Amino acid sequence: MSGRAQLMWDDAVTGYDFGDTHPMDPVRLALTMGLVRAFGLDGAVDLRSAKAVGDSTLRLVHRQDYVAAVRAASENPRAADQDYGLGTVDDPAFAGMHEASALIAGLSIGAAEAVWRGETEHAVNFTGGLHHAMPGSAAGFCVYNDPALAIARLLELGAERVAYVDVDVHHGDGVQAAFWEDPRVLTISLHEHPRTLFPQTGWPEETGAGAGEGSAVNVALPAGTGDAGWLRAFHAVVPELLADFRPQVLVTQHGADTHFEDPLAHLAVSLDAQRAVMESCHRLAHEHADGRWVALGGGGYAVVDVVPRSWTHLVGIAAHAPVDPESVVPPSWRDLVYARTRQLGPGRMTDGRTPSWQAWEDGYDPADRLDQAVLASRKAAFPLRGLLT
Repeated sequence: MSGRAQLMWDDAVTGYDFGDTHPMDPVRLALTMGLVRAFGLDGAVDLRSAKAVGDSTLRLVHRQDYVAAVRAASENPRAADQDYGLGTVDDPAFAGMHEASALIAGLSIGAAEAVWRGETEHAVNFTGGLHHAMPGSAAGFCVYNDPALAIARLLELGAERVAYVDVDVHHGDGVQAAFWEDPRVLTISLHEHPRTLFPQTGWPEETGAGAGEGSAVNVALPAGTGDAGWLRAFHAVVPELLADFRPQVLVTQHGADTHFEDPLAHLAVSLDAQRAVMESCHRLAHEHADGRWVALGGGGYAVVDVVPRSWTHLVGIAAHAPVDPESVVPPSWRDLVYARTRQLGPGRMTDGRTPSWQAWEDGYDPADRLDQAVLASRKAAFPLRGLLT
């Protein structure tokens, strides 16, 4: 197995562009790759591209009629069929939409294949993590569900247990839906409570069905949750589940929109806490999945101040070349930021926080809203897996 992580990248991913007024500005991808290069991390990884995924692989998750609708909208955006979630405010149709979406999915599948085949232990595709797309519709800025496709490809290759951990501020609803009845896939999502945020799913009681009952776990966090609560919730749920499930591969989604500067949500998490969870996912992959780790991006709409720094930390951690949070951001990258956005980029790779949390095993407060959320998730899902709450 190669000692170097793989970083999946193709400049064409910036063609995933919903337009100038849409919050999901592809400049966030270009700036992230620029920051990765500014820190020299592109020399610490094997930089790889992949082919856009074909229809037969898309059908592992998506219906053929939906794929056909995406192709049609891609060729003629004005004729997009809104019955498939295309041409909407959230998912405007644009020329080349199918090609750009299929490329991002191909990069995530390429990452999964490389890890499964032993070419590398860790593979990162920060352009992926588009977790809201459903089998028959686009949703939440997502056209093809690359995390679900990567997992489905792992199953096709022979994996028997794949764990998916999603720490985006929004519920990982599309991935959960894809494997709702499949006991081979454990989906864990930590997200803002559905009462206050799209997609209004991800309640603790959503635990899977049929043979997959107990294979979906949801931690619905109160709006305003900050570093201590977010980290407490993660460590109160994720490590125990992974230790029990013993995944052969760990797939994680690292949406940066939990950050306190994100304009579309209401959590108050720092860059430093996001980095701490990335480090935990890295460690958990080594402890429970023989080091096999596929790390994806996701949401994140503070496209200058937050997303590039967050995902550069992710690349560094996966490459075993972590960026010191106290590092000064290279001036060359700040020049790039100004040239592309006319904004001033951040000066350091930290928000100046020192993340800490109280372990669940030390006791909980039944009157605390965060602890109520954690306990609700544990009560709903843990007994179905034979675990104590």
